[in-house]
Amino acid sequence: MFLTGGAILQNGAWLEGHAVLVDRGRIVAILPDSASVLGARAKLPQGSLLAPGLVDVQVNGGGGILFNDAPSFEAARQIARAHRRLGTTAILPTLITDTRAVFAEAAARAEIGEGVIGIHFEGPFLSQARPGVHQATLIRRPDENDLACLEALAARLGGPVLLTLAPETVEGAVLRRLRAAGILLSAGHSAADFERCEAAIADGVSGFTHLFNAMPPMAARAPGIAAAALLNPTTWCGVIADGIHIHPAMLRLLLANRPGKVMLVSDAMAPAGTDDAVFQLQGRTVFRREGRLVTADGTLAGADLCLMEAVRRAVRLMGVNVGQALGMASEVPAAFLGIGDRLGRIAPGCRADMVLLTEDLSVIGTWLHGAWQGEPIFEEGRGDGRG
Repeated sequence: MFLTGGAILQNGAWLEGHAVLVDRGRIVAILPDSASVLGARAKLPQGSLLAPGLVDVQVNGGGGILFNDAPSFEAARQIARAHRRLGTTAILPTLITDTRAVFAEAAARAEIGEGVIGIHFEGPFLSQARPGVHQATLIRRPDENDLACLEALAARLGGPVLLTLAPETVEGAVLRRLRAAGILLSAGHSAADFERCEAAIADGVSGFTHLFNAMPPMAARAPGIAAAALLNPTTWCGVIADGIHIHPAMLRLLLANRPGKVMLVSDAMAPAGTDDAVFQLQGRTVFRREGRLVTADGTLAGADLCLMEAVRRAVRLMGVNVGQALGMASEVPAAFLGIGDRLGRIAPGCRADMVLLTEDLSVIGTWLHGAWQGEPIFEEGRGDGRG
């Protein structure tokens, strides 16, 4: 398939007058629109934008499904399908802190495919002092069974296994063991001091989960985890850019200190892609009110956000252009996961996961492995060798 007529996102800028050649689910080449090719041609709508499919490393649910309620590949696929309609073509279904049985079930049933590229465990090895909406009674330290379970999962899955933990709850030797097994480590829900965070980074922590949230603010004599994130050039920082979880000034401060290492996440819950006004989270009712997901006591419970909406808000709140914002939701998270050679870019050799947008960033449809996922909208023809 030769996709012509849309502006193509390349290195943060829009490439006009070119087309994308796709074969067997992969991007083969970026060529001038006039290039001679064999096979089918598709004319994209005038004024449309062709960007990499978005990559979301923190997706608790969507389409009315919460991953904790059904920690299976079948549920993960349904969640991925709901987010695909919103422009996200690759997700890590995310299990928040739960019982040992649910943790083990999610690990045993995890698979990859159909937009599910791995799994994210947000907890249970978190700080009792910074639980957020996680149930404090279920927060614990890892034991040998947990470590063996994670190691076995990383060995068999064939995709990223991401673990969010509080550095003060996990010893350096355990961090090194997990990292040696191929597990990605991200710090979050933590009250660790600056020195402990620096040591954890040296032991293998490479990311920060929803930075600035569920952690202490920076102070003159207690810079803490946030300062460690701002100062370390090797780590990646996930943020919920909804204008609610983080003040825009903090987002801009982060971006100024960590260019190229800031990734947008949705932290989406079950209502994403639906009109649902309430849902249940581990026996608690969560309300969808004025752009927030909150429990009865006002605690934020994830975000009322999809990743494309985070892109739109990043343009407004962070002062970045559209190409930069899209990159923070595609190329940057793919690089963090170590799969930037396969996902997150429109480039030869990458999987043909792409999103087609209007100029105002409304989603027209997506491609997954080169297969169009939206309504038929293209003018199609056959290549005749003359271009």
